Amino acid sequence: MAASTIKLKLLVDTKAKKVILAEAGKDFIDFLIHLLSLPLATVVRLLKEKNMVGSLSYLYETIENLPDSCLQPGHTKKSLLNPRASIRVTGIPLTLSNNDLETRYFYCCANYYSHHTVADVPNMTCPTCMQKMSCTLSYVSSTAGVGFVNGSSVTYIVMENLEFMPMSPELFVTLLKKFKNREVCGALEEIDVNFGMQEGLNLLKLSMECNTVLTNFYQANVVPKV
Repeated sequence: MAASTIKLKLLVDTKAKKVILAEAGKDFIDFLIHLLSLPLATVVRLLKEKNMVGSLSYLYETIENLPDSCLQPGHTKKSLLNPRASIRVTGIPLTLSNNDLETRYFYCCANYYSHHTVADVPNMTCPTCMQKMSCTLSYVSSTAGVGFVNGSSVTYIVMENLEFMPMSPELFVTLLKKFKNREVCGALEEIDVNFGMQEGLNLLKLSMECNTVLTNFYQANVVPKV
């Protein structure tokens, strides 16, 4: 079962309230990659109640209220508003799509072995024999592993714009020298963050708004309010 919270260590310039970099494990990196697999409709559904996605929320609500009679055969409002992610991987922490763990099926006609034609919704008409495609085929994911990256003994460096790379002592020293020479104007402090579902939604929102994601996240969610 995916974790309900994950750990993130921020290295912060306390004077500028700026995240220099973050240290993260496999769980956080898997979550970041998982964001890229989310269909746009899923992102809108997750963020629309918080007024986070502009006009797309109105488009989503329009489809919610659209009469079924307006849709072409084979399409449903559920399939449009809750599309399945193209990548199905187990063990993703803070999974934001409620479709990821559903069993996926395809459908074929009785002559599948000669036609080799499938549909992703039932009862479509086979273009070859014109029979209903009502026979169910189970889908088996080609991904056998858990998550996306190796990480049992790997720590990753994450930059404030969400670029990430495997940690190494040489890389860490190089990055610190770079920031000390150019940007850091205060003391550096390590801050541990418990990253849960709400923080995941906040990060998703910020990733669509700016390049200083971790700094903005830190300033909005971690800095004590005065």
